[in-house]
Amino acid sequence: MRRSSIYYTFMTVLATSAVIAACAAVDPEAQSDAKLMTVGAGTPVPAAAETQAVATEAADAADDPEIWADPNDPSRGVIFGSDKKAGLYVYDFDGKVRAFLPEGPLNNVDLRDGFQVGGRPQVLVAASDRARGGAALFLLDPADLSVKSWGLVPVPVSEPYGLCMSRRGDTFNVIVVGIKGDVIEVRVEDAGGKPRGTEVRRFNIGSQAEGCVVDETGGALYVGEEAKGVWRYPADPAAGIARTLLAPAPSEMLKPDVEGLTLMRDGDRRFLIASSQGDSAFAVWRVDGAAPAYAGRFSVVAANGVDAVTGTDGVAALGGRVGPYPEGLIVVQDDIDSDGEGPSTTRARQNFKLVDWREVKKALGL
Repeated sequence: MRRSSIYYTFMTVLATSAVIAACAAVDPEAQSDAKLMTVGAGTPVPAAAETQAVATEAADAADDPEIWADPNDPSRGVIFGSDKKAGLYVYDFDGKVRAFLPEGPLNNVDLRDGFQVGGRPQVLVAASDRARGGAALFLLDPADLSVKSWGLVPVPVSEPYGLCMSRRGDTFNVIVVGIKGDVIEVRVEDAGGKPRGTEVRRFNIGSQAEGCVVDETGGALYVGEEAKGVWRYPADPAAGIARTLLAPAPSEMLKPDVEGLTLMRDGDRRFLIASSQGDSAFAVWRVDGAAPAYAGRFSVVAANGVDAVTGTDGVAALGGRVGPYPEGLIVVQDDIDSDGEGPSTTRARQNFKLVDWREVKKALGL
């Protein structure tokens, strides 16, 4: 994310010198780093619903979501959302808060199911823990949808910022992206009821990075370098760290900062979605072919009593039936949870917007 200097430049247009002076002592991570705009630059897609706002007010707090639906009964499931000042929210599919775990400050969150703890299958949830320096781990019990903290796996990156997970058979890995672009991947195991992490790979992106996602089927790890674009690495740590640039930034596809990354699995098709924070849009590529194919961009506009998405950060997607969404759900972070968003809006709170995947497919002709 862009740091305090951009925030102060923006504030000179909105406030008096006294206000600017007062802001100088504020933690830069407590400030929004996105230029506010009335509407994103992508093809309009309507918001379907929204979550309750995170409790941290007047601060850059909501960050990254993730989605889990029961494979045996996809009407059951939860949405996770990080409040990077306070902890991890668990929402129902209608956006209401189901639980809150005060484990902050957390940044990015991801999950994989089928993780065995004491012989019982659990959903392993991981979030980048910026205070304790590693991956905070949680367990979601698919039987009753309860979530509990499971511990911390230390990961010595510059500062845990981005995070994503992969699963290959019974091997579960967590990839942690440091704020300076340094990356460490660890294998996570159950060691007598407690987590154990073993480093399996490390490399460096080059500059500030955050969003990442693993496509196990395609054998790819995608990482967003905020001011440079989206890189593709091998998903298998044994395959090394050779990389290719999927999409540069700035470009017609991406306007820095490049933020959240997610994968939408739609039957046999797979789509990579990236947050283009600089113009409140989401870029989409089809990635199941011989080479990635750019498919267009969309922005989430006001609809169904829900305000538009601006300054977007984190994004998550899950294909197939997900609660009331028959073909898939996308969840995105919104920098301002209020009506009438604009350059003069005083940002008070943030939340996550829910988008029907069918609307994205219709808008982009997918």
